[in-house]
Amino acid sequence: MGRYFQEDIETMPYEALKKLQSERLVKQVKHVYDNVKFYRDKMDAAGVKPEDIKSVDDLKLLPFIEKDDLRDQYPYGLLGVPKSEVVRIQSTSGTTGRRVVAFYTNDDVKIWETCCARALVAAGASNEDVVHVCYGYGLFTGGPGLHGGSHLLGSMTLPMSSGNTERQLQFMQDLGSTILCCTPSYALNLAESIEERGIKDKISLKAGIFGAEPWTEEMRREIEKRLGLKAYDIYGLTEISGPGVSFECEAQQGMHINEDFFIPEIINPKTGEVLPEGEVGELVFTTLTKKAFPLLRYRTRDLCRLTREKCSCGRTHIRMSKPMGRSDDMMVVKGVNVWPSQIEQVIINLGYQANYQIVVDRENNRDSIEVQVEKTPEMAADEAFDIAKAQKKIVAGLKSMLGILVDVKVVEPKTIERSEGKAKRVIDKRNLYVS
Repeated sequence: MGRYFQEDIETMPYEALKKLQSERLVKQVKHVYDNVKFYRDKMDAAGVKPEDIKSVDDLKLLPFIEKDDLRDQYPYGLLGVPKSEVVRIQSTSGTTGRRVVAFYTNDDVKIWETCCARALVAAGASNEDVVHVCYGYGLFTGGPGLHGGSHLLGSMTLPMSSGNTERQLQFMQDLGSTILCCTPSYALNLAESIEERGIKDKISLKAGIFGAEPWTEEMRREIEKRLGLKAYDIYGLTEISGPGVSFECEAQQGMHINEDFFIPEIINPKTGEVLPEGEVGELVFTTLTKKAFPLLRYRTRDLCRLTREKCSCGRTHIRMSKPMGRSDDMMVVKGVNVWPSQIEQVIINLGYQANYQIVVDRENNRDSIEVQVEKTPEMAADEAFDIAKAQKKIVAGLKSMLGILVDVKVVEPKTIERSEGKAKRVIDKRNLYVS
């Protein structure tokens, strides 16, 4: 399977893996306690000393850390090494508050690239492939992560970044791109452009690695059908390292977490109680090897489940399900919990493409929610297409899924703005944080 399917690591029996994790955790806790005052104060307040952590079984003794802690410590409060050892920074967008800046030593970068190389191998890539990276570059981790993994694997790497679809398609044809790396929404944008130009027979893609935004199984099937490839999910956070924390193999039955570098936990998001394998809860990560920006028990706010059930690919690392939503982007509308992925599932099952937008508003203390859905080109060309009947059918589907009535507006193709990065699915006009 290639150099970066590391059989001694990725097929390691759990007991041997647990021993490796425990050794690394003990070293990491001491490193953090000795070098990061914020953690030292937090552990002292919790009555925990480094010597109390003897194995992964003691992980539960450590306090949690949250994104607000990272923002409050901006920029250098969580730095675990001298600045002279830092060779890279990446950063979150800062759209929901102060930016989070993550730091990397040379070894941190190499480990991140190894994780991304493993993801590429799991998608069938080798040094014979042309890897077309159109995640954003710069401070965003998507582009640099897959770019570094592709280099490490020895693949020809096209550092396209996002946008400029004409150039994307030109290079895709001329250079014979075989592996596509981008957001799932941009993959559909590319598929639409390929179909419009009638050039599908000139595209050589065999696999795609898609992440950075939520997407459903229905969207996966649509991408695979329209681009003629196999679509693989990848997961990561800037805070932890970037993409490659976990990734899908050919079984597509959950994403293998790189457990030699990260310890996952699932907790009850309200109580912090660690939940047993198989239960849905909030995903928490501890970095075992990252030195510049080490995180212990970081609450991701992503909701998912973990399983150690045997995987047909041979990897033994635990798998996480596709995130089922985020506890911080879940919408409460008319007293009901609503995730965009639920709405997307209904829309695609009814034959529409994943071009939609959700608008939430509040007037006279009453919530309203409207879903705008684009017609497919076939629907637009059909003179007998009945908009009122179509809208009524979507309303019924959403009522069955969500338990509430949703206003639906079916619009013409290309009415909704296309995304070249993360799709902005939700426009929430409510001012929910003003008392």
